[in-house]
Amino acid sequence: MGVWSSFFTTLIKRICTCGKGDRHEGLGNMSSTSVRLWIKDHHVVIDNGILKLTLSKPGGLVTGVQYNGLDNVLEILNNEGNRGYWDVVWSALDESGRKGVFEVYVLKITIGGKNDKNEKIEMINATSFKVIVETEEQVEVSFSRPWDPSLKGKLAPINIDKRFVMLRGSSGFYTYAIYEHLGSEEWQAFSLGETRIAFKLRKDKFHYMAVADDRKRYMPLPDDRLAGRAQPLAFQEAVSLINPVVPEFKGEVDDKYQYTCENKDLMVHGWISHDPPVGFWQITPSNEFRSGGPLKQNLCSHVGPTCLAVFVGAHYAGDDQVPKFGQGEPWKKVFGPVFIYLNSVTCGQDPLTLWDDAKRQMMVEVNSWPYSFPASEDFPKSDQRGNVRGRLLVRDRYVHSDDIPGNGAYVGLAPPGDVGSWQRECKDYQFWSEADCMGDFSLNNVRCGEYNLYAWVPGFLGDYRYHLPVTITPGCDIDVGNLVYEPPRDGPTLWEIGIPDRSAAEFHVPDPDPKYVNQLFVNNPKSNFRQYGLWERYGELYPDGDLVFIVGESDYRKDWFYAQVPRRKEDNSYEGTTWQIKFRLENVQRASCYKFRMALAGATLAEVQVRVNDPNKPRPLFTTGLIGRDNAIARHGIHGLYWLYEIDVPGSLFGEGENIIYLKQPRNQSPFQGIMYDYIRLEGPQS
Repeated sequence: MGVWSSFFTTLIKRICTCGKGDRHEGLGNMSSTSVRLWIKDHHVVIDNGILKLTLSKPGGLVTGVQYNGLDNVLEILNNEGNRGYWDVVWSALDESGRKGVFEVYVLKITIGGKNDKNEKIEMINATSFKVIVETEEQVEVSFSRPWDPSLKGKLAPINIDKRFVMLRGSSGFYTYAIYEHLGSEEWQAFSLGETRIAFKLRKDKFHYMAVADDRKRYMPLPDDRLAGRAQPLAFQEAVSLINPVVPEFKGEVDDKYQYTCENKDLMVHGWISHDPPVGFWQITPSNEFRSGGPLKQNLCSHVGPTCLAVFVGAHYAGDDQVPKFGQGEPWKKVFGPVFIYLNSVTCGQDPLTLWDDAKRQMMVEVNSWPYSFPASEDFPKSDQRGNVRGRLLVRDRYVHSDDIPGNGAYVGLAPPGDVGSWQRECKDYQFWSEADCMGDFSLNNVRCGEYNLYAWVPGFLGDYRYHLPVTITPGCDIDVGNLVYEPPRDGPTLWEIGIPDRSAAEFHVPDPDPKYVNQLFVNNPKSNFRQYGLWERYGELYPDGDLVFIVGESDYRKDWFYAQVPRRKEDNSYEGTTWQIKFRLENVQRASCYKFRMALAGATLAEVQVRVNDPNKPRPLFTTGLIGRDNAIARHGIHGLYWLYEIDVPGSLFGEGENIIYLKQPRNQSPFQGIMYDYIRLEGPQS
């Protein structure tokens, strides 16, 4: 337990007090009791003998979850509307669907302002309750909130139907929702900035959080973030704990963004109580309803104790990941089901093993997808879906004379669009799989519809898109055969920096300022970039001049900073930075064209200007212009959205011997305006 031993040893000693109300054995509690439903004046109660779920009526807010001797695992100090709920963040648009206020929102957050006043947050409080299924094996209830033009400007212009499902013998409950924007001119245009389900757990019980095997720990209390116990840092989510309730946390930084996960890894997370030993877990068995593909990052669990399932959100992407709907644009989507799983151990067992059990349960849920029990006709069962399989090969004759298996390739079906459009697609469904070592892939249980097949391969630049549309029909099994991806390439590699994997993780991530440490990430190379304040370390490492990388001498793992950010000056203002890549060329072909390829792992209100051998030339050879709103640097990310540029460099700009490419990032209004590089390559003329 490390530094928390004194507090938590005392806590654990209180665990083994099995009362006569203890009804369950093992981790995944089972019961033969049928599912029962009670409908009261203001509440609905569902009980299967393992847990009891209480929902407000007709609002459909989760007010209570009784389990394993705890009358309520949710925060009883909160009012009933702030324990478990679905919500949406939305903004009105003009008739064409323009004026994305989240564009303003992300900009203001980036430079330390407040949210746009036009942004509205609605906790989804239903107005109608209905029993959908009531048998001994299953209860499913609906809480719906319709919209009509009289509610314009007051509520998000969506019909919302929240569902809750409990099964016999299941140690948890399921929830999903159907959102619909009707194709009628009376339905106003809007943007959907975020939608999620949130649970607020009891702070006197749930102290241990787990979001991944390398990110699990005892957490500070929410009280530790209050004035007098915490010092605010550069933005409101980050605080330094100066007088925490548990003294061992003193000096640490807490920020919920240190615990975000990529969709592909965000399948299970949650909290553990020691007294009684209970786990509360949110399990997402499929990513089909989450936007942005496998690399999209979302919040999950954080100090509160809070447990989230985020379905749509702008984090680590910005306005590109905010769906916008024009007036009368028809749209319907099912979010979920997700599973809220509760588990426990018998006396004498280590409560921390509940995390391992939650991971096992997650695999049970994944293997059960698509579920057979949801009653909504908008959720297709397995026989109403189809499959796609094939093999992806990579053809790069400058790397190998034969086609290379797409080992570890990410292959997906997403709505039709341009090459790489999947990472910005945020309205509909996506289905992704990781290819095996031979490049073989399968995409199973795909909803019916028309898709493009997209892919990208770690170790190679760019994106692949199959040239034919893929139409899924019920029961289909489509074999697309061997697909060949030819990544961008004009000539031989003269030099390269980094690894083309859409991340800056391979570059130099500095140690944090000792004043701003989160102990979880100390000696944790997989997550060291999550420490607070790393952007300020650049100016400390390069106080007088900027980074200079010498090809053939420098090591990108040590000598290439993970982000090109502004440097803080003595007056606390910031200045843009210019990085240099020095390299030698012999036998320059001055009449030919060289290719400079620059892949970015993220960008926040930044710009890259490229100059060759003359840093003061008024007009750069190339500029990205102002790009990016992912805010990944401030949010402790190692990537945001992916950007790829190819720049023609006339051979006449090079000289024999030493040459220099200058990368200037001039934007400097905020410390978070910067670039994270993925991979850089200079290619010689085509041969």
